[in-house]
Amino acid sequence: MKIIKIILKIDKTTIENGKAEITFSNLPKGNYAVNILHDENKNGKIDKGFILPKEGIGFSNFTSIGLTNRPNFNKASFELNQNKTIKVKVIYM
Repeated sequence: MKIIKIILKIDKTTIENGKAEITFSNLPKGNYAVNILHDENKNGKIDKGFILPKEGIGFSNFTSIGLTNRPNFNKASFELNQNKTIKVKVIYM
């Protein structure tokens, strides 16, 4: 039986010169995924239009998102076994 441990870390930062950076320290080895929200109106949630988000979103391993290319943990995940830098493109729909 495989034991799955879910770690959720949430942080906030500011965008400067079109970039934002966050560092998470002391994460145990394992599989992770990164999700970013550009919460433009600072209400703490993803604002959506008819179906698609009105604000920028990003996921590790994704450079585009659409109805046929929807993110999930398996597609967005990566193995972390040492210090690693992840770049995530924020996509505006």
